[in-house]
Amino acid sequence: MKSFGINISIFRLFSMAYIVFCTTSLSAQGNPTARYEIEAKRIGVDMLGKDAIPRSREFIRLDSTYYVGYLYEGMYKSDRSSDYIGFRNAIPPLRKAFVLLQKDYGRGIKTIFNSPEAYMASMNKYRDFLIIADALRQSYDNVEMPDSVMWVLNQVTSYRFPKDHIGANTIKAWTYHRNRFFTSSKFAFLKNSVEENEQEAFGYCYKALNDIKMHKAANDLWFGPSQAEMDRLNVYHYLALLHNYNKNYDSSEYYYKILAQNSAVSWNNFGGLKHEIGEFSVAREYYDRDKYKYAQKTLREPFYFIPILDIYAGRTKHAMSLCKEAIDYAGSTPGFGWYNIALARSYMYDGQLDSASLALQKAADFKELHIGTTLTQSQYDFTINLLRLQLIDRKMSLVKFQNTGWWYAPVDWYHLVILKFQKIMQEYVLINQMMTNPERDRTIYELFCGESTTTYDEAYYLLQDFSPTFFTKKFINYQTTDKRKSILRYFQLFQHQMEWENGNEEAAYKGYSDMVKDIKLDTTNEKLFLARLYQGLSIASKETEAGNNNFYTNAMFEQYPQLVPFSGIKLRMKLITSGVADVTTVAVISELNDCNIEWADDQDGNTAKASITFIKKGDKYEAVINVLSGSGNAIVTNEKMIFKNVEGAGKEIALRLFGKGGSMVFEKVEEVK
Repeated sequence: MKSFGINISIFRLFSMAYIVFCTTSLSAQGNPTARYEIEAKRIGVDMLGKDAIPRSREFIRLDSTYYVGYLYEGMYKSDRSSDYIGFRNAIPPLRKAFVLLQKDYGRGIKTIFNSPEAYMASMNKYRDFLIIADALRQSYDNVEMPDSVMWVLNQVTSYRFPKDHIGANTIKAWTYHRNRFFTSSKFAFLKNSVEENEQEAFGYCYKALNDIKMHKAANDLWFGPSQAEMDRLNVYHYLALLHNYNKNYDSSEYYYKILAQNSAVSWNNFGGLKHEIGEFSVAREYYDRDKYKYAQKTLREPFYFIPILDIYAGRTKHAMSLCKEAIDYAGSTPGFGWYNIALARSYMYDGQLDSASLALQKAADFKELHIGTTLTQSQYDFTINLLRLQLIDRKMSLVKFQNTGWWYAPVDWYHLVILKFQKIMQEYVLINQMMTNPERDRTIYELFCGESTTTYDEAYYLLQDFSPTFFTKKFINYQTTDKRKSILRYFQLFQHQMEWENGNEEAAYKGYSDMVKDIKLDTTNEKLFLARLYQGLSIASKETEAGNNNFYTNAMFEQYPQLVPFSGIKLRMKLITSGVADVTTVAVISELNDCNIEWADDQDGNTAKASITFIKKGDKYEAVINVLSGSGNAIVTNEKMIFKNVEGAGKEIALRLFGKGGSMVFEKVEEVK
């Protein structure tokens, strides 16, 4: 979730017009002449512009005890920072400026609102104080030093200004919320549980509202009769976030609607609420409104979460396109790692496992900064590891899909043994990460939490091998306690998946069958859910000999064809080939026939139909692929693949029969197992 929905940059707020008043006391100590010279020379010099660093050096040389030189150096470095080292380098000059300004002018800014004369005398120092405080606490926040963030904010609130120009109380609330899963042993200001930290966050929001009310009359005189409205909306922004996380969905929506009515809402965060309660179409609309809202140096969350909604809806190609757009825009700035995680997920659900592995490795190698978001490094690492687990599982399934006689092939056996070992090791890493996560119930088990960075489908891959009995009971319980009506069916699905894993096959099959009879859902945006339901029915109906296995397999194929090759299910399909028939194409078709597909000579309502036309172009071949489902729905239309060598071409065509994307020119890549 984004933190700053409506806050106005302190620098922009105060730098629109900077006037030096000769009445300002320039020296509590130090060199008065030098300080007058510095103030004269800083007029018209943008502290974010190219002349800031040369001027900062000059100002420090003129008077090294005056804060202005360090202010210019720190602001310039902070503004140009986009990585950990950059923000770390910005902190020392900003901190020095912060300390020096308070040492020399703290008394004056403390009494600034005592009279108009006091305000005029200290206005410029007050402005600089707030600019420095805001930049310094942001730099500390960006390098994950929340204890120092709180130190800065406590320094600001100690002055007891009647108007909280930088939103110190709400930022304190945000800081507690963002670090809620830590305790005082990590950061001294924190409490010792997620619940206690959340209560502290709420407390600071209510304190902010109380201060706004208490000082309204005085602030109206200073800043106009409508000055309190924006301050209240700023608090509502954070209350909406907190109520969402604490599952007070009605309260969260109440505040979001007020913000929307006043054109002050973060549509991205409102979309997160809608996502969590299962209103996926609305969530997508809201996320989309904020796609281009945020600056380049921050994570643009819609570009992470919209691809997740695309995965639910089976729009894997669109998800990939959106992720690539974000990556191209971000370059190596914050967000690059998250976008690569989203891209890896999109590739994986499209069946492009090699590309998914590459994108995931890029994310793992990138030093991500989590700026202006509640997404954290621990979530970043956990998400990468969970997707790695899912990738390993799919690679194992792929070996079996591409060779129905894999148990006779030593090479395939070897690959499977290696992958099995990798899976065990990855599960060990993940279970340790999960068990040390104090909010695992909220962000993993409860599904769709707005603060989670993984999907419900990924959660199943994690939980399926760990105590199915425990999780069966857990997901049954959620069906009676969770307030989200549109999410209850997902708990039901998990219940029956866990029953199957636990060997309770009859109960699982009955549960799946009951669900499919009267299920009501958004068929456009919940294709992944339907596919998993039909997958369960297909497997269960075959094992229990109670139902039409081909019907459910074809239904899964229609909903989400890319999942079928990795499901262990055999789809019944009729193959028609035409065009060039020579040694090469015969060998390719032979390799295709070895894949885990039930090839049929006839066709009925549950039998898919694949047509492949081979065209020779010089020393290369082009395969034009068309596939219809058993009920005649187009699954693949004129998909073209150009190849030269036989090896691997048939296996790749087999995957493309199931909607997998990829380069038009196919070249076999030797994967590192």
